[in-house]
This record gives sequence, structure tokens and C-alpha cells, in this order.
Amino acid sequence: MKKIGLLLILIAFLIGCGTAAQKSEFRSHDSHYKNWEHLKFSWDGYKKPTGEHAKLSALQGWWGDPINYEGKGD
Repeated sequence: MKKIGLLLILIAFLIGCGTAAQKSEFRSHDSHYKNWEHLKFSWDGYKKPTGEHAKLSALQGWWGDPINYEGKGD
């Protein structure tokens, strides 16, 4: 019975990973980050994003999930 339970948990985990991989853009790029600015933002800047980050993102072609920032309506 324990084996069946573990097998069901493993199957659920693998299905979840597959779904996340489909939604991710990770495999459509040849690197994890576009450049050093993208790396710095992803590691720390996302905590308090600004309009300047949005400009850099658009100008340099960063990828990833969109986020909201202060002054977005400006």
C-alpha cells in the first residue's frame, strides 16, 4: 500500500513539473539571463522594480514573467 501511495505522489510531482516546464520560457533561450543587468535584476532588483528597470527590460530584450512596478501608469 505504501508503494502505491509513493507511486501516486511521484506521478503527481512529475505531472506538475511537466506543466511548469511547458509554461516556462527557459528552453527557448540559449542562456538563463540575457546579460549582467538581467542577472542583477533577477537576483535582487525584482524586490523594488522601477520604471528604469522596465525600460532596460524592453531595450535589452529580457525575458521572464512580467511584474508590476511603481509608477507604471506614468
